Amino acid sequence: MDIRQLRYFIAIAEEGSLSSAAQRLNVAQPSLSQHVLSLERDLDVKLLERSPRGVTLTQSGEVLLSHAREIVEALEQAVVAVRQSGAEPAGDVSFGLPSSVSMVLSVPLAETVRLELPKVRLRAIEAMSGFIQTWLEDQSIDLGILYDVSAVRHLLHHQLMTEDLYFFSAVDAWPFDSAPGTPVRLADIAPFELVLPSKHHGLRVMIDRFTRAQGIQLNIATEMDALSQIKTMVSRGSGYTILAPAAAYDFVDRGELIMAPIVEPRMTRPVYFVRNPAKPVTAASREVERITTEVIRDLVARGIWRADDETGR
Repeated sequence: MDIRQLRYFIAIAEEGSLSSAAQRLNVAQPSLSQHVLSLERDLDVKLLERSPRGVTLTQSGEVLLSHAREIVEALEQAVVAVRQSGAEPAGDVSFGLPSSVSMVLSVPLAETVRLELPKVRLRAIEAMSGFIQTWLEDQSIDLGILYDVSAVRHLLHHQLMTEDLYFFSAVDAWPFDSAPGTPVRLADIAPFELVLPSKHHGLRVMIDRFTRAQGIQLNIATEMDALSQIKTMVSRGSGYTILAPAAAYDFVDRGELIMAPIVEPRMTRPVYFVRNPAKPVTAASREVERITTEVIRDLVARGIWRADDETGR
């Protein structure tokens, strides 16, 4: 069995006809038939059922088709990776970013990639962490950022930073007697109506974990999984929220929201860079990873992304 036979077999299965597959491959039909017969002899199974209307796969044929596609795709990916390894980084790189990360990272990252890697096309995809985890596992994307890697220990990951969660209020709705922006205790937040993501959202899972550990019951008035709507609602005085500063720096910058550190306990979460070791590493994805680290360091150093930088440790 060789790669050419597998390509021929895939074409026959997809066309459902030896003659159509022969035309597609520009191969004589008798030669194609001989390749199939050779495969069947080598594997000692029948792969095709022939009829006047064409061919259909046997159960053994279905099994071979699945593996054949994986093998041919893997070979094609290997060829691309080898060709790119010694050349200027080029090609597509897909990067899954949680909403709060995308808010602060996606634009400066895209601009830097565009300047430093002109032959690389970055595809930044904003999504909830659960989707990003799934896409990493099924190799739909090259790179991802996650907050929780407990369920993906089989994937390669390293910590980028640790960020605190803050309490957010509209400028004219600060609920405490203290000066706006003064640190607040988690227990003191509990009575106020909060706008938070729903229970399946990664941020909410983390907040619930902290509050359970402290025996605190939050007053969650509204659940909303859209980050922009949460910020808009809070800026209009229709509740309060808990977010990472990076997720709302735009509203704070415009003077529409006030943020305050949460203490007793301090609510922190790690931020991880993740990739699937089963997916070939291209020169382009490797360079995007390098640039991501550099951009994050710059954002943290300038105070745009409030976090403890872990990239150099």
